[in-house]
Amino acid sequence: MSAQNNRYGRLASQVYHLDKPIGHSFGDVEFYLERLKHCPGPVLEPAAGNGRILIPLLQAGLDVHGFDASAEMLALCQSECEQRGLAVPMTCQTFEQFQYEQAFAAIIIPAGSFQLITDHETACAVLTRCFEHLQAQGRLILDLDPAHAIQAGGHSVRTWQPTATQQLTLTCDRLTTDHINQVSVDLLRYEAWDQGVLQTTELESFSLRWWGVREMQAALRAAGFTDITVSGGYAHGRWPTDADAIITFEAVKP
Repeated sequence: MSAQNNRYGRLASQVYHLDKPIGHSFGDVEFYLERLKHCPGPVLEPAAGNGRILIPLLQAGLDVHGFDASAEMLALCQSECEQRGLAVPMTCQTFEQFQYEQAFAAIIIPAGSFQLITDHETACAVLTRCFEHLQAQGRLILDLDPAHAIQAGGHSVRTWQPTATQQLTLTCDRLTTDHINQVSVDLLRYEAWDQGVLQTTELESFSLRWWGVREMQAALRAAGFTDITVSGGYAHGRWPTDADAIITFEAVKP
């Protein structure tokens, strides 16, 4: 069985949805609601996944659109929107090729999703694509995991029990850490069990790129952004420290 890279297939999406249900927050839901509460126009969330953040923003009255490359994640988001009587503003697109006719007042990329783009030049091109899809004075807000969190590899096993007889397991092992290109690759093994019998297995190579704070600031400036604010731990305007689990960049299109 070969492993696909960053695909978020059926089991991976099911595990994600159990582990990070709609509205589950690491401090980010509240942070983005606060940063967007006076947003004057539509908001775009690339890699919106199951709608964990997108749906609370919709429920707060914001005009939010999103896309994701995983059809399985899109189906979860659609189902959750329909259960709440919300329109489904999601399409199947990728970071590299997303296209909209309208311009946005804000683009948000929470939870380190930007780091799924592992090629530096491609990532810089995506920043430019975001810039081009923003209105004048529009804002890009994105989260990054700190470098040390991605560099630290190892072995882990986690389990979930969706029903009395079913169990899902996720085994994670570090395959490579490329310090020159700043990319880590983990092998994820998803398994579905029923009454102790293995039903199906999915393998996925999960790759992430880490960024230095100054490196991301430079990349944002190169894409045309100004007024860059760097925040640690969802405390807007507080310069990050090594203790912070997340670093947020907010930049303006002049």
